[in-house]
Amino acid sequence: MSETTDPATHVASDSSLAAAAASSSAAGTKGTARSKGARISLRALQIVLALFYAFASALPKLIAHSSAVESFETLGWGSAGMYTIGVLELAGAIGLLIPALASVAAASLSALMVGAFITQITAFDGEYAATPLILIVPLALIAWARRQDVAGPAQWVRRVRREA
Repeated sequence: MSETTDPATHVASDSSLAAAAASSSAAGTKGTARSKGARISLRALQIVLALFYAFASALPKLIAHSSAVESFETLGWGSAGMYTIGVLELAGAIGLLIPALASVAAASLSALMVGAFITQITAFDGEYAATPLILIVPLALIAWARRQDVAGPAQWVRRVRREA
């Protein structure tokens, strides 16, 4: 009797293993699809923020648009401060588009936005203080999500040696 139940048990366990494997591979595919969607969404967010920082934020400063000039004169920073902030924002925008620099660029732009928030509160009576705070949220998300892409010192040394 045990001989007849033994093959049936093997068949049942084999089919349950096949079903489990099929469900895990379907779940793996679903998880991969979500991961791919998340990666695409994060990349799209990086591109949108890079475009914002390059064109809406850095460009007016770098071409000395009257609104930017007026703001920096009010602060007492003059054109040197305006061009410096513009260059930093443009560098951050470019960094957001380079995978190895995206996390560092996002963290740096976040720090710049903390300074912008403080400046808005102290010098401009908080008129546009919400804007830097709103921008910090997606920048922090990018900095955290792309942290594994940052090349460490050992990787930079290997890259330099390879190119030399």
